[in-house]
Amino acid sequence: MKRAYVYRNKSEEDGKLMAVENTIKDFKKEISLQFLVPEQNLKLYTGNGCEINDVRVIRDNEKVYLSSECDKTLTDCDKINQSIEKISVSDDKDREVSDWIKLNVGGKHFVTSRATLLAKEPLSMLARMFADNNNMYLMNPSATDETGAYLIDRSPEYFEPILNYLRHGEVILNKNVNPKGVLEEAVFYGLDSMIPQLNHLIEESMSQSGNNQSLTRMDVIRLVIMTPTTSELRFQGVNLAGADLNRLDLRHINFKYACLSRCNLSGANLSHCCLERADLSHANLEGAQLLGVKALCANMEGAILKGCNMEDPVGSRAVMEGVNLKGANLDGSNMAGVNLRVATLKNANLQNCDLRAAVLAGADLECCDLSGSDLHEANLRGANLKDAAFELMLTPLHMSQTIR
Repeated sequence: MKRAYVYRNKSEEDGKLMAVENTIKDFKKEISLQFLVPEQNLKLYTGNGCEINDVRVIRDNEKVYLSSECDKTLTDCDKINQSIEKISVSDDKDREVSDWIKLNVGGKHFVTSRATLLAKEPLSMLARMFADNNNMYLMNPSATDETGAYLIDRSPEYFEPILNYLRHGEVILNKNVNPKGVLEEAVFYGLDSMIPQLNHLIEESMSQSGNNQSLTRMDVIRLVIMTPTTSELRFQGVNLAGADLNRLDLRHINFKYACLSRCNLSGANLSHCCLERADLSHANLEGAQLLGVKALCANMEGAILKGCNMEDPVGSRAVMEGVNLKGANLDGSNMAGVNLRVATLKNANLQNCDLRAAVLAGADLECCDLSGSDLHEANLRGANLKDAAFELMLTPLHMSQTIR
């Protein structure tokens, strides 16, 4: 809300700092209460003697003076009338109207026409500064520099889009201009029609910054095609959330720290990929090839890995040490020789999995369903097997496999 300094007369004695109300009637009512002046006789004047009939023309921190029609019951009537008579105006020479106006805003010069400042927002501060009456300015605009440019102590960076808006009516900001800064200037200059557009731009800017858009299937395919087979393709830290990458050949790609949450990777070939600390939560990897994959500390909570193949005929093992597979579905997957040391598989479905020679030492297998799985020579030492299901095992589980 705007504020104004309200004084009884030009001597600026007995002043009060007051909030400018929404309407001139409400503002006068509050002034009447503060200064004990009858509301019906109250008039407000600017520093140059112009009567104020609309609160929208009052600038923030502007000085406002009181006057009333002659009423002998008011002890300050004569003083108020005398103060209004003493309100000075600029010399005629300084108030001559020119069609072209030069402004010095924060040290930067701008040249524009008077029509530009008046046409779009006739009640704005700039319009009131340069409005004319009989070839004379209604207000004394401001002091001038040595070149005759009117001085305005505001940011030139934010003034330029405001001046352009007054020229063509469109809010166009350069990439490095903060719309919040322009909004503050628009409020200062009283450009009411510009404020909603700037608020919309600010909302769009905030939504775009908060929405880190993920790459699409076509983006990935284009990059795979353009990358030579001798070069490493990196998607480190890239957002691929929700992307449809099913049945793509993604071998040897670096997905470290990448976001693949809810990604469709069914039937994809991810052999020898780096998935270290990647987010694959609730992703669909059904039937995917994961030979020699490195997925240390990856998040695969709730992921679907049914029928995946992790056994490399050449002998390289899939390293999934410390991976989070809580609630994941690995039904029927070939996980022979996989390293799942200290992994979390709580409530995971490992039915009918081939886990021959797999390393599950220290893994959390609480409530895990291993029914029908092959755990021949698997290392389960130190694993948490609380409430785990081992029904219909292909090979009996030897006690030495589970003792640390």
